[in-house]
Amino acid sequence: MVTERKQWFQTVFQIKGSVIPSILGRTVLCGLFGVVISVLSYWKLPVAMPTLASLIPNIVLGLLLVFRTNTAYERFWEGRKCWGTLINTVRNLARQIWLAIVVSTPEARAQKIVVLRMLVAFCVATKLHLRQESLNDELSKLLPPAKYEILKTMHHPPLEIAFWIGDYLQQQERNHLNAYQLSAMHKLLDTLVDMLGACERILKTPMPMAYAIHLKQLLLLYCLSLPFQVVGSVSWLTGPVVILISFTLFGIEEIGIEIENPFGHDANDLPLDAICATMLRNIEDLISLKPGCEEIKDKG
Repeated sequence: MVTERKQWFQTVFQIKGSVIPSILGRTVLCGLFGVVISVLSYWKLPVAMPTLASLIPNIVLGLLLVFRTNTAYERFWEGRKCWGTLINTVRNLARQIWLAIVVSTPEARAQKIVVLRMLVAFCVATKLHLRQESLNDELSKLLPPAKYEILKTMHHPPLEIAFWIGDYLQQQERNHLNAYQLSAMHKLLDTLVDMLGACERILKTPMPMAYAIHLKQLLLLYCLSLPFQVVGSVSWLTGPVVILISFTLFGIEEIGIEIENPFGHDANDLPLDAICATMLRNIEDLISLKPGCEEIKDKG
């Protein structure tokens, strides 16, 4: 927020991340239509209509746009909350695995490190799954080669990784974890899968097509009727005025389209790459710390 205040004018004229490229064509088209109506009005043709006649359409369109924007932002914010929960759950589960499971051999310690990195792999696989992208090097670096090869044959990689983590926890029940610890860890793992499902719900529940079509039709009709409403008052300025109003309305609608799926690569989407990189740094920092119980065991 501080950066945005310092670069206020730079933000005003910024094209990247804005909806200007998406709405420029239709905005200019409406403006040109406004110029045509100005010419017809100059020739004394009866093209002007009373401004009050558009009062009801103005209210209806305003309500529709508000509902559209609020619905889209609600999806965006729910996606952000899901990924916030993913971050916290990965940290908590990693901390519990690292502290509660006491290992006595280098092989067991290496296996525990593999499982901790699997937590990050789950988030990376979730990101790729939501973006409908294939597995890549980012994921292969977090998994043993054999696991990665198996994962390439799976239809739902995040669930397979969650299974591997759960299987590891179950194996620790006999020697390292009591029933309460195991239950707590499985509950955190369940939360990871729940957040995956919540993100899939956002992704696979688009705006109803009938609503989207009707809103676009109403927007277009309204913007094309604008010249008839304002030509009597602004005459030759009808084109610029129509461009300004159309820019506002089309922009609001396009922003809703931009943010309703927050899992992509656009500037307005969630920074999932940065989030996954942060989680990996957190896990690597945790791995660099040696639990006190293991230090005591080494001394003994």
